[in-house]
Amino acid sequence: MLELFPRLRRDIAPGVVHLPDWLDEPWQRRLVRAVREWAAIGPGPRYPRLPGGAVMSVASLHLGWHWLPYRYSATRDDQDGSPALPLPRWLADLGARAVAEAYDEKAGAAYRPDSAGVNFYRGDARLGMHVDREELVDDPLVSFSLGTACVFRVGNTKNPGRPYTDIELHSGDLLVFGKQNRRIYHGVPRLLPKYGNPQIGTAQDERINVTVRVSGL
Repeated sequence: MLELFPRLRRDIAPGVVHLPDWLDEPWQRRLVRAVREWAAIGPGPRYPRLPGGAVMSVASLHLGWHWLPYRYSATRDDQDGSPALPLPRWLADLGARAVAEAYDEKAGAAYRPDSAGVNFYRGDARLGMHVDREELVDDPLVSFSLGTACVFRVGNTKNPGRPYTDIELHSGDLLVFGKQNRRIYHGVPRLLPKYGNPQIGTAQDERINVTVRVSGL
């Protein structure tokens, strides 16, 4: 499908916008380099442990505010207690540009993200259906995909089951979700390593996701 037909902007649901190839390769390489630098500071990424004891298959690190299931903290409480890494201004500005592109210039100008999560997927890592509830405000989530492609599942606001829509996210794709569907269930059921992008600095079976957000804290 990717090779035969152009991938165009798609409004998956009201407020959920998929913009394929939004990041060009220089921007993708810049983001991957930045992610590697963040991962080398302090304790680095970790596999979060859920309250029930299960350990996530996706490793993560956080900027601005450190995320733990299911709260934010100014310090890395489940690691060494060091302060959360700062959110770079250039990444906040990139998030605002993304919101302007997905919605309009007014929405982009009003977007003031203060945190970001970086998720690392390898092999059979997946992310179950969930809602991002820890934020105190309903500003949009801005998601950048890097490296190997994945199936991204966009659900509904009532439950983690059907109805849902599966889309492919490839390296450089932008996904923004907000408005009436800001608190929508979503997840990543599997990777598509056939569509890797090693030229940006990721392994063939490695996906990196950077999600910019406003915490409201």
